[in-house]
Amino acid sequence: MDRLAMLQQFANTKPDDPFPRYGLAMEYKKLGRLQEASDQFDQLMANHPDYVATYLMAGNTLEARGMPQEAANVYRRGIAVADKARNEHAKGELEGALAAIDEGSA
Repeated sequence: MDRLAMLQQFANTKPDDPFPRYGLAMEYKKLGRLQEASDQFDQLMANHPDYVATYLMAGNTLEARGMPQEAANVYRRGIAVADKARNEHAKGELEGALAAIDEGSA
C-alpha cells in the first residue's frame, strides 16, 4: 500500500482524530495536489475547529493556489483559535503569514 492510500485509510478509520486527516492533507500538499489538500483542510476546520496546526497550512495552501484573500481569512480564524488555546507560537506564525499578505497587497 502506498503512503497516500495508507493515510486515506487511516483518516477514514479515525474520523474523530484530526491528526490522520492533517497528515493526509499535508501529503496532498507535498504531492502538489493543492485542491485535494484544501478539501482536507476544509474538513479539518469544519470538524475540528480547535486544531490549531490546520490554519497555517490551510492558508499556505490557499496562497499556493493563488487565493491570498481566502488565505488571509483562514489566518485570521487561526489567530483567534490560537489565541483561545493560548498557543503564542502558532499565533505568531499566523500573524506573520497574515502580515506578509497585507504587505503584498499594499
